[in-house]
Amino acid sequence: MIMPPGLRKVTLTTHITSSIGWFGATACFLALALAGMTSPDRELVRAAYLVMSVTTWFVIIPLALVGLLTGVVSSLFTRWGLFRYYWVLLKLVITVLATLILLVHTRPIDLLATASAKTAVVGAGLHGAQLEMVIASGAACAHGAVGVQATRHDPLRAAQAGRAASRCRIRRCSE
Repeated sequence: MIMPPGLRKVTLTTHITSSIGWFGATACFLALALAGMTSPDRELVRAAYLVMSVTTWFVIIPLALVGLLTGVVSSLFTRWGLFRYYWVLLKLVITVLATLILLVHTRPIDLLATASAKTAVVGAGLHGAQLEMVIASGAACAHGAVGVQATRHDPLRAAQAGRAASRCRIRRCSE
C-alpha cells in the first residue's frame, strides 16, 4: 500500500527534521562532553553533565525514536520499500544500532549527571564514563554523516536526474 502524497510529504518532512535534529543535538552533546571532560572550571563541568542528561532524555532519544519510526513508515508505505534498495537497508541497520547504543549509554549519562548534582566537581573515578561520552557522541555524529552519504546515493534520485538530463538533451536537439 502506497501512502497518499500529502501524508507521504508530512512523514518525509518529519523524518528529515527529526534526523537533522538528532544530528544537531548529538553535536551539542559532543561539545558538552568535551567541555565536561577537559574544563578546569568545576561549575562548567557540573552544568555540562546536568544538561547532557536533560538533552539526552528530552531531545536526543525522542528525535532518535521519531527518526527511526518515520523512516520505517516511509520505506514501508512508499515505492522505496524496506529491502528494495541497499541504502534504505543500510540506513535502517545503522539507525537501529545507533538507537540501541544510545539507549545503552543512558546509564553512564545518568551516572555523570547524578554525580554532578551531588558534588561540585566530578571525581576522577568517573574519567572512564567521561571518555565514554566523548567517544559515543563522536560515533553518533559519524552516524549522522553516514546517513547523509547513504541518502546521497539514492538510485531513484539518480534515475530521475538521468531522465531529466535526457529530456533536456532531447529538447535541445529538436530545437
